[in-house]
This record gives sequence, C-alpha cells and structure tokens, in this order.
Amino acid sequence: MHLHITLLAVALVAATGLVLRQFGEVIPGPGEFGLLLVAVAVVALLASRRIAAPLAELAEQAEAVRRFDFGDHPLVRSPVREIDQLGGAFDLMRDAVRRFLRMNRRLATETDLEALQPWLLDKMVDLAGARGGVLYLVDAATDALVATAMDAEGGKARANPGMPPLPQAGLPRLMADARATMQPANGHLRDGELEAIGLDPGFAGFGTLALPLRDRREQLLGMLLLFKDGEIDAANARFIEALAASAATSLETRELLRGQKALLEATIRMVAGAIDAQSPYTGGHCERVPELTFMLARAACAAREGPYAGFDLDPEEWEALHIGAWLHDCGKVTTPEHVVDKATKLETVYDRIHEIRTRFEVLKRDADIAYWRGRAEGGDEAALGDQRDALKAMLDEEFAFVAECNVGGEYLSPEKQRRLRDIGARRWLRTLDDRLGLSRDELARHPGASAALPVEEPLLADKPQHRIARPAEEAIPEDNRWGFRMDVPELLYNRGELHNLSVSRGTLTAEERYKINEHMVLTIRMLGELPFPRHLRAVPEIAGGHHEKLDGTGYPRRLDREQLSPLARMMAIADIFEALTAADRPYKPGKTLSQALAIMANMRKDNHIDPELFELFLRTGVHRDYAGRFMLPEQIDEVRIEDYL
Repeated sequence: MHLHITLLAVALVAATGLVLRQFGEVIPGPGEFGLLLVAVAVVALLASRRIAAPLAELAEQAEAVRRFDFGDHPLVRSPVREIDQLGGAFDLMRDAVRRFLRMNRRLATETDLEALQPWLLDKMVDLAGARGGVLYLVDAATDALVATAMDAEGGKARANPGMPPLPQAGLPRLMADARATMQPANGHLRDGELEAIGLDPGFAGFGTLALPLRDRREQLLGMLLLFKDGEIDAANARFIEALAASAATSLETRELLRGQKALLEATIRMVAGAIDAQSPYTGGHCERVPELTFMLARAACAAREGPYAGFDLDPEEWEALHIGAWLHDCGKVTTPEHVVDKATKLETVYDRIHEIRTRFEVLKRDADIAYWRGRAEGGDEAALGDQRDALKAMLDEEFAFVAECNVGGEYLSPEKQRRLRDIGARRWLRTLDDRLGLSRDELARHPGASAALPVEEPLLADKPQHRIARPAEEAIPEDNRWGFRMDVPELLYNRGELHNLSVSRGTLTAEERYKINEHMVLTIRMLGELPFPRHLRAVPEIAGGHHEKLDGTGYPRRLDREQLSPLARMMAIADIFEALTAADRPYKPGKTLSQALAIMANMRKDNHIDPELFELFLRTGVHRDYAGRFMLPEQIDEVRIEDYL
C-alpha cells in the first residue's frame, strides 16, 4: 500500500515538471530543482501515510472479523471521504453481525420459552426502531394465533398479554396477506382491525410490518407485528427477517422440547397410574412416594446447618429426581397381580383353600358313608355314631387350623408346621383322572401317566406339578452388567400346598418374595434401556436404589451408604414411610404416626436407612406435613421426635 502511494507521488513530481515546461515557465536550477523534488516527495509521503493508516486499520479489523472477533474497536476515521464512509459502514456491519450472533446465542441457549418470547419481541422492536409490537404463536390445539408477548410504547414486553386468540380464517387483511404469501407485508391496520384483535386503536397511525414465522416444514409457526412511525427501511427489514427466521427455528425447537417433556410427563404418570391400578392394594403409592420424596429434598435444600447445609439441586437435578421418583416402581408392571396382592398363603389367581375345604368335605362324607356301611353290616349304631361324630369334629377342628394357617396373620412356629404335616398325611380317595382338562403347560409338569383309579392321596401335598421351573433367561449371572447381586431361587414358583401353608411369616414363599423384589431388577433394566439425555442419566440409580440398605444388605445390588446417592437414600425413606402409613391396603391397616416412626427408628439403629436424613425428616416436620395431607385423622397421634433419634 505504502509503495503504491510513494510511486504515485513520484509520478506527480514528474508530471509537475512537464507542466512547467509546457507553459514555458523558467526551469529552476539543479539545486532548486532538487530541493523542490525533496519537498514534493515529503509532502507525498505524508499524504500517503494519512491515506494508508486508516486503510491499514480497516484491514486489521477485517482480519479480526475473519477470526470471529467482534469485540469493540475504535471507529476508523479518514480525511478521505470514501475511506471515512467505508470505516463507518464497516463499523455498522460489525455491530450488526455482533448483535445477530449475540441474539442467536441467546436463542440457542435459553431454555425458558416463557422468558424467551418477550425478550425476543423487545429485541425486534429495538432493531426496527419501532414503537411497539406483538408476538403471536399458533396454538396446536385450535390452530389460532395466540398473543404470547406484547411490547407497548414506553415499556418492556410482557408475556401472555391476555389478548383474544385470532382464528386464521378471520385475520386482518395485512396479516392475512403475510400468511398467504409467507412473506413480510408492510402497511397499516385500521381502527376496527386493531380493536378486533385487542390492540389500542392508537396504533392505527403507525406503519405496520407483519412478519410470518415459519417452521422447518414451511408451515406457519406464528407472526410478528411491528408498529413504527414510518415504514421500516429495506436494510432493517432484511435484518429483522433473517433474525426472525432464526428465532422461528429456536421457538419451534423450544416448543418441540416442551411438547416432548409434556409427553414424557404424561407417559410417566400413565405408567405410574397403570401400576397403581394393577393392584387395588397399592392405589396411590406411585403418587404419594414422589410427593414425600420432593418434600424431603426441599427440606435438604433449605437446610442451613448440619450435614445437608451445602446440599442443593439445580433444575436439571430436580427433573432427574422427578422422573426417578415417579418411575421408582415401573418394574411392577411386570409383577403378576396375584403375587403383589397375595393375601393368603394358598392364593394364586384364586384362593386354593376352597380345594382343601372340598377334600375335608369328602372326608366328612366318607365318615357318613362308613357309618351307614357299618349299620348295613350289622354294626353297633351308637358306637358307629360316636366314631363318626368324633371324626367329623376332628376334621372340622383340623380344617379350622389349616384355614387359620392360610391367613398368615401370626408367626407359624415349628410345632404348628409339624401339625400341618400331620394333618396333611391324612388320605382321601380320588376317583377322577387329574390330567383331564389341563392346559398344555400344566400337563407338561405332570409326571408320566396317571395312576390307576381310584387312588388314595394325602390331604395336603407338595406334588411335582406344583413345581414351576425358572426359565433359563431369568437367571442373573454373577458378572451381569447391572451389578445385581440377588439370590435367585431355583424355581419360578412352588405351589406346593404344604410348602405355602408352612410359610412362617406373612403369606409369600421365597419364590414369590423374589418375584416381588425382582421389580427392582426390572425397573433398573427398563430405565437403563431408555436413551436419557446426559442430565437425566442418574434416573435409573435414583429409581433403583430405594430398597437398598446402608449396611449393604438390601437389593438388588447390595449397595452401601457410599454407593448410594442422597437422592436414592431420600427415596428409601419416602418409600418405607408411605408403605407403613398407607391406609388403602385391605390386607393391613395403616399404622399410626408413632408406630411408623418407631419402626423406622429401629431401621435407623440397624443401619438400614440414612440416620442424618431421618433426623432431617423429623426435625423439619416433613413427617407431620405429609401426615396432614395423606394420612387419616385417626392415624395422626402425638409424637416426640427425640424418642426416635
């Protein structure tokens, strides 16, 4: 650049000499001529620097722009008008690109759609130098244009201005033209049109730009109205249109994300509702446990002293907790209802105590038959009658004992288990083939051919056909990728009558207990298969840890305190407290507040639940708040929290 200007100066000196000769001026002497040349050269050099310096600075700033450096730089000024204009235009260009990139960054990163819409409208109004504006979005349900933000003169845009929705079939002409062509439309809105759409008729004096917002399928996503004293110039209109296209993409993306979250939320509640509906005994469990978990989590976040003084959850962690809590029992959707709701020991799809009652009835009929047969053979009537009555009374008493064992309300001692076996050893006569009318699967469990009829059988039996094999695919290898460590029973089910009636506590056999516990295995596996985004990858751990114990004896992975997150430990306390106090399960009454806390205090002593969280649960009154919302008045008794700490 400088070389080119210097050559130009030399050329000017030469030209000056030629002009002097042409007009016949006196040619200076050699010394004077040399001095003149030097003076001209100096002047030319200074002039070239004055011209070249702004151009060099513009070149540096252009290089900075090429490197995407849009930081503040001084305005390039020059005595040469064209260079000065170029510097001003370059500064405006850089500022426009910088604003465009900043707005696009906000459009790309803002996750709150409600906050994004008024901000976007404010920026559009500022860029256009407008007096106000309205942002409309198409409502997916009604297809009408709904005003989501309005920027009135002299203030910031406000969200949801409460204006009436606009059916697309009845839009004002200017807006209808923009919608029809999917191109910006300049014009005016008349008083009546402004009143019809809920705007101040004072806007009638302003020029109006109706800018349609299009989605990726070129369908109408919404519309932007801008009001200005005069028409928006072409350059500003093109800039606004470019930004509006980017904004439309961002709004569509946010709307899609919001729709997906709403769909996910509805799906979660549907699954939770299906689990509760599957069993009338656990209705509401999948709703109450999340509520109690959130109450405890909020108490931990609010703590200003103690172990949880620094605990906090950001919005993404709250979302993970929300999903994990609502889906904590999603594996139960695969648990058979007759296992979840097993109220008696012999219950499967129905209570098999009825079969055993029938066998006792058969034995009582046999006693009557023996009496009459003895009479027919000339036996003593009184002796036969006494024998019959004694046997029938014994059968009544023995059946009552079996029926009591079936209920499973109390601990069944070894002595009672021996008596069950003694009663079961009684024989009864079967005269019908027990292989007739069976399903293919049940028939396959029968050993060989039927015995010759009639045949005597024990009154209570554990038969081969009662043993249902576990499918090979349900085995859990020691090196499984989920880290499950559970003792898997050999059989899927054992429906042996003595085997079930001899359960010492409750109504469930080891096989059925495992089947219920298995819901945690399935919960973790089901949630682990879902493609959760990065911020939700803790959901399976949160949902799958509420049956673990701090001493490492829980299930399904035998995790200890250090391996369990605080959120999983909160879920454990919520799940236990809800289960103890639930009053909607007909097989047991809901415990009172003091009874439930006493049981949990023992669990705290045994290192099964987090003692620090349990103390927070009590001291912050979460237990009392939950009781007021979800427990029956008669369950809420007085408690002293010091008694349980």
